[in-house]
Amino acid sequence: MSAILETSELPAVFDGVKLAAVAAVLYVIVRCLNLKSPTAPPELIYQDSALARFLLKSCPLLTKEYIPPLIWGKSGHIQTALYGKMGRVRSPHPYGLRKYLTMPDGATATFDLFEPRSEHCTGEDVTMVICPGIANHSEKQYIRTFVDYAQKNGYRCAVLNHLGALPNIELTSPRMFTYGCTWEFGAMVNSIKKTYPQTQLVVVGFSLGGNIVCKYLGESQANQERVLCCVSVCQGYSALRAQETFMQWDHCRRFYNFLMADNMKKIILSHR
Repeated sequence: MSAILETSELPAVFDGVKLAAVAAVLYVIVRCLNLKSPTAPPELIYQDSALARFLLKSCPLLTKEYIPPLIWGKSGHIQTALYGKMGRVRSPHPYGLRKYLTMPDGATATFDLFEPRSEHCTGEDVTMVICPGIANHSEKQYIRTFVDYAQKNGYRCAVLNHLGALPNIELTSPRMFTYGCTWEFGAMVNSIKKTYPQTQLVVVGFSLGGNIVCKYLGESQANQERVLCCVSVCQGYSALRAQETFMQWDHCRRFYNFLMADNMKKIILSHR
């Protein structure tokens, strides 16, 4: 009799285990995909001025609620991974000319120049001088996509290749790019000003490039001549304080820190 009772209870136990496993998997999926995270318009912090009002009027997207793609759109990790794969397939390949600049210490700085493919809406000559993120250059997917869009809207683009980042360009001095060096970016801007004396400049920096362009503009008032505006995208403000954050395991920060450090090691070792 007891054997019969034990066998009848076993299926119920297994069903409970399966149900608990399914619930655990669903919980992990909801947490990883941030499905419970509410959507909201971006928080805007700005000083009330004519320029700020003009930007808000010209860019209504800034005040609209962000509606991400279903299921995976709220996860920054999945968005990053998907772009990393899809970007390699679908990213455009704008054609540009590589320029070489010899620095005072013997270093060879390079930048790529892309001419506009249409007339600017104002009819004026406008050049975007672009500084990519850490260890990046003009051949990266996000830079190619940005340049292609800018060209279609009438902008000339000059993209700095961080010193030592391009695999086919050897170093000609015992140094590579750093977090605060503006020498190569300044040399590129001066070259553009000299080659196109009529052009106006839009300064753009991504991540580490945001630090460099803001530092460059603040180093001398002469650096701000003919600059219409500066756009700093995802800029970090303190490398030392950011490193404390990157050493945390929360939100896989330490994993991303490992990937960035590994990329830097590969660049350094390629020039040893």
